[in-house]
Amino acid sequence: MPNLPLAGLRVLDISQVMAGPFCCMLLGDMGADVIKIEPPRVGDSTRHSMGFRLKGEDSPGFLALNRNKRSITLDLKDDADREVLYALVKTADIVVENARPGVSKRLGIDYDTLAAINPRLIYASISGFGQTGPWAQRPGFDLIAQAMSGVLSSNGFPGMEPAKNSIAVADLGAGLFSVYGILSAVIGRQTSGQGQYIDASLLEAAMGLSIWETTELWGTGKSPTPIGSANRMSAPYQAVLASDGWFVIGAANQGLWLKFIAVIGRAELQDDPRYANNANRVANRLVLIEDLAPTFLTRTKQEWIDALLEAGVPAAPILDYGEAVESEQAIARDMVQMIPHPVEGQFKALGFPVKMRGTPQEVRLPPPLINEHSAEIRRELVERGLLAAEPETAE
Repeated sequence: MPNLPLAGLRVLDISQVMAGPFCCMLLGDMGADVIKIEPPRVGDSTRHSMGFRLKGEDSPGFLALNRNKRSITLDLKDDADREVLYALVKTADIVVENARPGVSKRLGIDYDTLAAINPRLIYASISGFGQTGPWAQRPGFDLIAQAMSGVLSSNGFPGMEPAKNSIAVADLGAGLFSVYGILSAVIGRQTSGQGQYIDASLLEAAMGLSIWETTELWGTGKSPTPIGSANRMSAPYQAVLASDGWFVIGAANQGLWLKFIAVIGRAELQDDPRYANNANRVANRLVLIEDLAPTFLTRTKQEWIDALLEAGVPAAPILDYGEAVESEQAIARDMVQMIPHPVEGQFKALGFPVKMRGTPQEVRLPPPLINEHSAEIRRELVERGLLAAEPETAE
């Protein structure tokens, strides 16, 4: 098999919880050698999170975010351990950290310090609000970023309590945007020969994904409000209730609208000026859904889905996660994989969401046990003349 795309790149993962570990796992999936640097004894705090376990002590959350990595524990407040980090920096291409702004400088592991050791280093900081600005020193979690980015204000249903997006869009978005920045810097380094600093944040990730919401704000002068499962740019495009439960429809353009009303037997809607085009349907979405509701109650959700799909109109059942991961499409696309582990035996994890035909990703390493690769990593540094060998103790 040919080398994976990022084979030969070394990443130092000095991050915890979600955004940074997710970023580094994606780089590892593509072939990078990811060394996870953890605090002694406790390790990444996510090892101890979540209220359930499989067989071992590490949480399923940690297992889900840390495959294809090696682990070494270093106390970055200790001079000797910091020297080990500096030795690793000489071998590294990328550093990812997610401490609060200012912490890395106090520890002597900030970009300026490490770039002086390795000018080709690409250094990504992921924080709640970025390294600058009046909110920079605030603690930031996904919920906080969703609240302060506008996401929370526009999620859920009108008149209900605020509803967080259950997917950690700020955390995972920051990880994805960091990968984008890192790989762009890797490509740029091929010409410049220099690394660079990348400043990513949960707030800006959540805002950066708010395309429709900010478009509505600037187009109408009004901040978006919650609209449930509906879409801000198309209608009808949401969940609707059949005789036996909910399903979703997506008549997102004029051609689909005409097919849609033909399937449901409501051709008269074509002549209603409120629904003449998509802009009108969006403006009158609530009335439109009220008009459609009695029609949908006349058949089961599967009958509607079958009829709409046959006509080429997007429609789907609402699967729970158990149904989604066991669906024939998820199975065909290898979206569930079994990962071998020295303690767990095997555990289920999500598969790779992007397929690479020429160099398909692979799980080369299970999520590491804490400090599992310390001796191996130190030996590599000694062999390269970057670290003094520890004196052997007499027996």
